[in-house]
Amino acid sequence: MSDLFKSRPAGPVPACTCAPAAGEPADAVGRFGPTHALILLIAVLGLGSGLFLAGTPLNTVFTLLGGLGAIGAATLTAAGGGRRLVTAFIEAAVRSGAGK
Repeated sequence: MSDLFKSRPAGPVPACTCAPAAGEPADAVGRFGPTHALILLIAVLGLGSGLFLAGTPLNTVFTLLGGLGAIGAATLTAAGGGRRLVTAFIEAAVRSGAGK
């Protein structure tokens, strides 16, 4: 984490215009929920099936979908404020690549 000073605006900051949908708790706005997970699951299954039906070898399909899953997990972790977790993963990857 960085200890650098972040400047703040001098004037009043406008309020967020994001409003929760009907039936959603106020703290659930912009969070990854079960509906998002279901949509992503269907998208991944559809993409994998489409690639397989197009004649792509299974090893390539699994490698592609695994890479997409890793990118998605890293994005969610970073967006969720898990910078320490991301730093730990990167450090572990660098150390394993260096043979330590």
